[in-house]
Amino acid sequence: MFENLDIFKMASGLASHAVSRQEVIAKNIANADTPAYRAKDIASFADTYKSGDFGAGMHATRAAHLIDTQEASQGYTLLDAPDAGSPNGNTVSLETEMMKATQVRQQHETALAVYKSSMNILRTSIGRK
Repeated sequence: MFENLDIFKMASGLASHAVSRQEVIAKNIANADTPAYRAKDIASFADTYKSGDFGAGMHATRAAHLIDTQEASQGYTLLDAPDAGSPNGNTVSLETEMMKATQVRQQHETALAVYKSSMNILRTSIGRK
C-alpha cells in the first residue's frame, strides 16, 4: 500500500537520477584528457519527470515491450554538453564537472530528506514514532 505513494516514487526517481548523473560526471572527469572526447550530461530531473519517464509514465512491463537502448530502459537521455572544445577536441571542463557534482550531491540529499520526512509523517499517522 505505502510503496505506491507518489511522493516515494518521486523521491526514488530523484535519487536514481542523481546516481545516474553522477556516473556520467565521473566518466567525463575520467576522460578529461582523452582526445576528441565529448562531455555528456543527463537531462534534468524536472524535464524527465514532466515528460512522464518517472511516476505515471509508460514503462516496459514485459519482454514483449520494445526498448532499443540501455539509456532508454533507464529513462534517461544523454545530452552532448555544448562546451567549447580544447585544441585536441575534448569538451570536458573540470570546473564545470565539479559544479555539476555539487548539484548532484544536493539533489541526492534532497531526495533522502523528502523520503525521511515522508516516512516520519507516515509513522506519525499510524501512531508510531
